[in-house]
Amino acid sequence: MNVASFIARRIAFNRQKSFSRFIIRLATVATAISVAAMIISSSFVNGFQHAISDKIYNFWGHIRVQQFEPIKALVAEETPLEQNMLVDSILQQNPQIRKYQAFATKSAVIEHKKDIEGILIKGVDQGYDFSNLQRFQAGGRWLSFQDSSYSKEIVISKPIADELKIKLGDTVSVYFITSASQPAQRRSLKVVGFYKTGIEEYDKLFALADLRLIRRINNWNKNEIGGYEVFLKDPGNMNAIASQLYQVLPDTWVAKTIQEVYPNIFDWLNIQDVNKQVIYIIMAIVAVINLITCLLILVLERTPMTGVLKSLGSSNWVIQKVFLYHSSLIAIRGVLFGLILGLGICWLQQYTGLLKLDESAYYIRVAPVMINWYQVILIASGTFLVCYLALLIPTFFVKKIQPVRAIKFN
Repeated sequence: MNVASFIARRIAFNRQKSFSRFIIRLATVATAISVAAMIISSSFVNGFQHAISDKIYNFWGHIRVQQFEPIKALVAEETPLEQNMLVDSILQQNPQIRKYQAFATKSAVIEHKKDIEGILIKGVDQGYDFSNLQRFQAGGRWLSFQDSSYSKEIVISKPIADELKIKLGDTVSVYFITSASQPAQRRSLKVVGFYKTGIEEYDKLFALADLRLIRRINNWNKNEIGGYEVFLKDPGNMNAIASQLYQVLPDTWVAKTIQEVYPNIFDWLNIQDVNKQVIYIIMAIVAVINLITCLLILVLERTPMTGVLKSLGSSNWVIQKVFLYHSSLIAIRGVLFGLILGLGICWLQQYTGLLKLDESAYYIRVAPVMINWYQVILIASGTFLVCYLALLIPTFFVKKIQPVRAIKFN
């Protein structure tokens, strides 16, 4: 029989009222709250990062393949490239690539009833898969490519439509500025749909139109494009795939991850990891301090018991193990309650969406939750391990207790 474990269980499940019972409950609650806070913060940060990243990936893909221009800004009109059989073959044969789509962008000014707004038109062709954008559809439909020359339709963002008071079916004037020496080219396009991503950088800038219109305005050949947006099967391999493509693409082509194209958004998302780590540290400290305090009180309260055990020949380590077993039961109980509380709140938010956010500030309306079970297990096991190691410290006071004085302690 393990004497230390037996004594610890008798102490732990003793129903006798004492001051230490209140402290034990307090330590259990503190540990549970700490674990729950870490799980909640981890799940909410994971969900937030995934939701925002997913919006960007759906709109632009994971990798952008276009003309190599080291000086030019990436979010600008592209230099035309001819659709290349070699490039198509490279993209088709890569098993990590799910699909790729041609695009080109063109700066323009949209006018409606004397109100104007600067936009960047994203030209797409009839093979474009709008399923990625379906979640952003805010009214109407997507483009139709039935016209033989180019589609005279446009899809704009809901914020721009509200600002310019544009309704579905309205015809707007779009002015393209090709050079300073030439007058702007005007096209009348019918608004057939609205979209809204919730990301202001997109909603205040982009509109969707026919790629053939961009070619005509720029006097491009019929096989010239601005580039390809590439969608991967696993976004986690984005940097590795972009590096591979960069090595095999022709010299005039370059592959950039969307994180490199929009670094400001992704840098902001990465900052959330710092916030998460700060919460981890603070909550771990709270749990450790509470458990150490609890164990110190237990050691002091059980001083007579310690004296009796020593007088009966028990070693210091056996007595230390009694308190370690006891405090471990408290830590395990706190971790289990924390798991139930943390996961319960996360599941409640997942299925009800009770917590709302300001979309203009956070890009999403409902706080997203994504439970990473690896992180949950790591939080639970890591908290218990750190607490257990920290609990070794107060047990060393057992060595200083003298049996004669301890028996008279009370």
